[in-house]
Parts: sequence; structure tokens; C-alpha cells
Amino acid sequence: MTSFVLKIIAMITMFIDHFGLAIFKYTTHMNVIGRIAFPIFAFQITQGYEHTKNLKKYFFRLFIFALISQIPFMLFSSIFTKEFGLNIFFTLMVGLFVIFIYDKICNSSHPLVVNRFADSFIKHLLAIMIAILLGILAQVCKFDYGFFGIAIILLFYILKDNKLLMAICFSLACIIKYAINIGLYGYHYLYILLCLFTILPIVFICLYNKKQGKKVKYLLYFFYPVHLLVLYLIFGLHS
Repeated sequence: MTSFVLKIIAMITMFIDHFGLAIFKYTTHMNVIGRIAFPIFAFQITQGYEHTKNLKKYFFRLFIFALISQIPFMLFSSIFTKEFGLNIFFTLMVGLFVIFIYDKICNSSHPLVVNRFADSFIKHLLAIMIAILLGILAQVCKFDYGFFGIAIILLFYILKDNKLLMAICFSLACIIKYAINIGLYGYHYLYILLCLFTILPIVFICLYNKKQGKKVKYLLYFFYPVHLLVLYLIFGLHS
């Protein structure tokens, strides 16, 4: 699968997810299908980091669209909840920053200790601790997907060269996430389906052929706020 195909799958499933929320205002099987979207977006961030020619512009683009998307996100969210957080672009932006920090610390030429093995271990530990702190911040500030979102972006980056290990670790992360939800809110069969469909996109990610496909650089950027605003105007304006 090319990057273009992955993006189309993510956009379609995200729309199904949000369309279901706009209609029913609670979790349904449409939201189960929608769990496919975010892991693909998270993986795309790691690819963007590796292939971008200008990281500063990439950060700035995510930040601008995070700001643009926030009002449509809040309007759309008002259809089914009174609680508001920060939209997915903020999560992706912080995830990109976490990758950047991890890369800079772990590949730094400046030794922290004399022993090479100890130096590598300390650098990786420091980078992961910073990532955990930023993940906690994302959770506290109610970023869309919160700590889980930041964690899987870093996971996809660290394990990018080992698809089998990536698939195993990602699956375990999803199981832990929904096991926590069951522990907090009680068992419901939808949690099992949500977990399975959150794991499902790892199949598409593993089929990624490292080719771009059709160039649609700004399609996702504009699609996200526009479709949220349209759904609000149709389903939320007069509710």
C-alpha cells in the first residue's frame, strides 16, 4: 500500500466514526470502524518525520492546522458532549516533537558517561522519560487520544525497521489501553470490538510499500476541519 492509500483508508474510517457520533451521539459500531483511522495517522507522522525536507515547516504546518481545526472540533464535539479537549493535530504535533527529541538525544555524539553501553542506555531512558512526561501532559490537557496517541507515535518510530515487533508491541499497547477502560468503566462487548479494530490497521501499516503514490499533501489537512464543520452544520446547529 502507498502512503496515499493509507491516507484514504484513514480519512474514510475517520468520517464514518464522526458521522456515527453526529447521528447517534454515543458509541456505536460506526465508531468501532473509526478506530482504524488514528493508528494510520500516527504512523504517517513517523514517515513524515523521516522524509520531510524542512522539519520546522512541518511543525509549523501542524500547528497552524491545529489552530484552524480547534473551533470546528469544539463545535462538532458540542453535538454529543459538554467536555472539550484539543484536536488531533495537537496530538500529532506533540508526537512529532517527541520523535524529534528521542532522535536528538539517542543519536547525540556527546557522551553522558564513559561506558558506551551505559551511555546508550541512559540516553534512551532519558528520551523515553521525556516522552512519558509529554504523554502525561497530553492526557491531562485532553488531547485527542491523549497518552496513548503520543505513545504509539513513538512506538511506530522506534520499531520502524522491525514490522513484526512493531505489530506485537502495538497490539499489546491496544490491549492494555482497553483493559484499563474495562477496569475503570466496567465490561462491555464494544470495548473488545474497539480494541480489535484499533489493532486492525497494523495490517495496512505492515503492507506499506514506502511509496508516496498520488500527491495529496494538503488533502488531510483541510479534510479534517472541513468535515467536522459540515457535520456540525448538518447535525448540531439546530440540536
